[in-house]
Amino acid sequence: MRAPVVDPGQVVRVEGGIDVWDAWPLARPCGHPLPWRGGEFWFALAAPAGDDPEARHHVARIHGFHRVDGRFIHLGPVFTEGFSPGSREWSGSAKVEDGKVTLLFTAAGARGEDRVSFRQRIFESTALLEGDDMAFSDWAEPAEIVRPRDGHYMASHEASGRIGQIKAFRDPATYQCAAGREYLLFSASSAADQGDHNGVIGCAVREADGTFRKLPPLVDACGTTNELERPHIVEHAGLLYLFWSTQAGVFAPGIDAPTGLYGAVASAVEGPWRLLNGHGLVFANPDAEPFQTYSWWVLPDLTVAAFVDYWGTGNPQAREKPRGRTHFGGTFAPFLRLRLDGNTAFLDSGPAAVPLSC
Repeated sequence: MRAPVVDPGQVVRVEGGIDVWDAWPLARPCGHPLPWRGGEFWFALAAPAGDDPEARHHVARIHGFHRVDGRFIHLGPVFTEGFSPGSREWSGSAKVEDGKVTLLFTAAGARGEDRVSFRQRIFESTALLEGDDMAFSDWAEPAEIVRPRDGHYMASHEASGRIGQIKAFRDPATYQCAAGREYLLFSASSAADQGDHNGVIGCAVREADGTFRKLPPLVDACGTTNELERPHIVEHAGLLYLFWSTQAGVFAPGIDAPTGLYGAVASAVEGPWRLLNGHGLVFANPDAEPFQTYSWWVLPDLTVAAFVDYWGTGNPQAREKPRGRTHFGGTFAPFLRLRLDGNTAFLDSGPAAVPLSC
């Protein structure tokens, strides 16, 4: 299935001269966004808009946004300058419980480095929601919560430094089961198969002492693709749905798969996980706009957030993204919505779903 073509009127740049991409909400443990000041609080990666949009990854920081009345209002960087253990911040997730906010994120590179590097570490920092206006207190010193120090996940991520070829240990997201057990998901690379296409979805479980113990990968795509990005779980109709994003250019030679949202379904985190629709693809970008949107995030009400990548190209034969800013969106994409039915998943064009709460 293909997503609809984005209408030019739907590409609304965020004020402040910034590019915006990977986004996630401040959510309750069940995944539903927390009501915040008449709307919702969202986090997203952002960077000053430059001549080369791809260079944004070298200066990315997590920013806050107020989603209200169908638009996103920019609130500025979440952390103060120099707070992060990395030279920049990459994707993560956030939850709030009993007024305590936990922001999980990827620290890329090293603070103060002279040359951009691609080491990736997974951290969490906490703050409190205080007062009637639900303001954040100061963020606590980030703590590294999981390290790739065993036979499951590669510890070296440098590769060539080219987008799509970097090895992964990033994109943390948590899932809390009905029994209260908390799992950590992340994008990783297999230590058992260190080839060019060894992407896996990593997993860890929080122990009684608060630390995370690594588990074997939930999905192993060795020989198929290099990246399974931003994995997260949505619970629906008694089943668990695991979603991730993958770009066409990171699949192994001979595999003609599109940029899209992919997924699997299981009855429990331990699996077994079955690919949705028999092949894993939930939906892809339109034929005529193969790079239109990316980095999808499915919410429990089955609405889907993303960002506008390179759009308006009208070139279904394109195999590489266009260069420069002419076609780059760098902003929030129109929300889509899924319909899930057992082992199948597809875009829903029916009336808007009623948001749920927990």
